[in-house]
Amino acid sequence: MEILLKGAVIMIVAALAAAWLMTFARWFPVKGIDGGFLKDYKTLIRAHVDYLMMALLCLGLYGIKVPLSVTACWLVVIGGITNPTIFTIAAFNPDFWNHRLSRIYTAASFIVSTVGFLWVVKDILAFV
Repeated sequence: MEILLKGAVIMIVAALAAAWLMTFARWFPVKGIDGGFLKDYKTLIRAHVDYLMMALLCLGLYGIKVPLSVTACWLVVIGGITNPTIFTIAAFNPDFWNHRLSRIYTAASFIVSTVGFLWVVKDILAFV
C-alpha cells in the first residue's frame, strides 16, 4: 500500500510543476513561449486540479488503513498519474484529442483507473 504514498508524492510534485508553469506563463510572458508553448491555459488548470484530487484520493485510501490489494493500489496510482497527464499533454498540444493513439491512451487510462478504484471499493466493502 506504500505505492499510494509514493504515487501521491509524484502527483503533488506534478501539480506544483503545473502551478509554477501557469504562474510564469501569466506573470512573466516570454515572447515566443507565451501563447506558443502553452496553448491552452484552462486545460493545464484542469490537469493541476486533477493531479491534486488524485493525490488526495491516494492519501485518503492509505489513511483509512483498510488492507487493500497491492495490484488495486498500483492501478489507482497509474490511473492517478495518467489521467491528469492527458490534460497536461492537451494543454501543450490541443490537437492531442484528434489522434488515434491519444484516444487509445485516454481510454486505457480511464479503464485502468476505473478497475483500480472499483477494486479498492470492493476491498473496502469486504472489510466493513
